[in-house]
Amino acid sequence: MSTPDPYTPGTPEPGATPSGGTPPQQPAAGQPAPGQPYPAQTGDGPAYPSAPQGPGPYPAAPAGQYAPAYGQPQPENPGKTLGIVGLVLGFFGPLALVGLILSIVGLVKSRKVGQSNGVAVAGIIVSGLVLVGTIIVGVIIGVGVGFVLEQCAELGPGTHVVGNTTFTCPS
Repeated sequence: MSTPDPYTPGTPEPGATPSGGTPPQQPAAGQPAPGQPYPAQTGDGPAYPSAPQGPGPYPAAPAGQYAPAYGQPQPENPGKTLGIVGLVLGFFGPLALVGLILSIVGLVKSRKVGQSNGVAVAGIIVSGLVLVGTIIVGVIIGVGVGFVLEQCAELGPGTHVVGNTTFTCPS
């Protein structure tokens, strides 16, 4: 008769049946019996057996392929650079149109590979707002210049004071 394992209290003796009357399950090949230590290994292999491969919550990667892990670089986003350039150009008035186009192209390229591109979205928003602002300012300046040219056509060359406004018309 052997003694129970002193490191695992309550383990039955080898070969004994539990209180339910069913014999204990046999371990898988290469695995130690429940409550028994792992067998010592010799050579350059690992000290512990590898995790079993097969059905489980995560299938094993096919041979020759590696599953992505933390710390590994993600594939480069093809629209990232276009999004950055579009965002920068979006701040420069008339160049906002070019920035808008580049940001849209960058976003489309990123979405084709299934990646997000927040910089391109920001470039679209900034470029659109600056472009609308540039158009509004351009219209206001155009109306103002048109009014001055109309007044100069009526008044003729020279300096003229109309109300509180002074017009200097070229000769």
